[in-house]
Amino acid sequence: MKYSIILTTLLVGSFFAANAQNAKPEDTEIWDPIPKAVVPGKVLGDAPSDAIILFDGKGLDQWVDVETQTPAKWLVKGDILTVNKATGNIETKQKFTNYQLHLEWRVPASITGSGQARGNSGVFLASIGKGDAGYELQVLDSYNNKTYVNGMAGSLYKQVIPLANPGRKPGEWNVYDVVWTAPVFNQDGTLKSAARATVFFNGVLVENNFELLGPTQYIGKPSYEGKAHGPSPIKLQAHGDKSEPLSFRNIWVREL
Repeated sequence: MKYSIILTTLLVGSFFAANAQNAKPEDTEIWDPIPKAVVPGKVLGDAPSDAIILFDGKGLDQWVDVETQTPAKWLVKGDILTVNKATGNIETKQKFTNYQLHLEWRVPASITGSGQARGNSGVFLASIGKGDAGYELQVLDSYNNKTYVNGMAGSLYKQVIPLANPGRKPGEWNVYDVVWTAPVFNQDGTLKSAARATVFFNGVLVENNFELLGPTQYIGKPSYEGKAHGPSPIKLQAHGDKSEPLSFRNIWVREL
């Protein structure tokens, strides 16, 4: 029996060795399908050729008021979009599933307040209803501004702490680059696969393919139960704090 096992081992080893000797480099080459050509932006952060431009300073044609679905009434000056707290949240007309998002935001240099009342806004990676319903990537002045860490800039609100705090000081532009994987639901409304988000904040990875526990919640624990949905708009928040409104620019998305 001992010699039989040894002989079998030798034969198997010889078989794989012979196959390895006969292998060719082209055996592991894949030639099709060919990835589509995409022209990158000339400057880092510029939209590539296949991006959908959500805001580049030429108006708010891609956005509507969340509550009324009428044209958005935030303030546009030059290539900058400033929150209008009197009119409320805005969201994209178009609905998305999985995507890559680029967005730049700035807290005013004259910002006042502290904690959550200091340059507060949010990017809802999927808006699933009126008000603040959805999955929020927090926007906030987190430069020398103490608050609960699962509510600082770069957090997926009240679900996960960012891996770092690369926020720039008020008056300087911050950049979010996000890869969003939407949740998938079964026909009966139960969850098939959870939402995931990867977030780069000023080029620093702060959320690494994090699996969300459900839509973000201000009060209570997140859950997907009873919240099945399909493709959804991207929403920007007009937070109700009394600090000076912040601004956005250069917003684009690539469907994946």
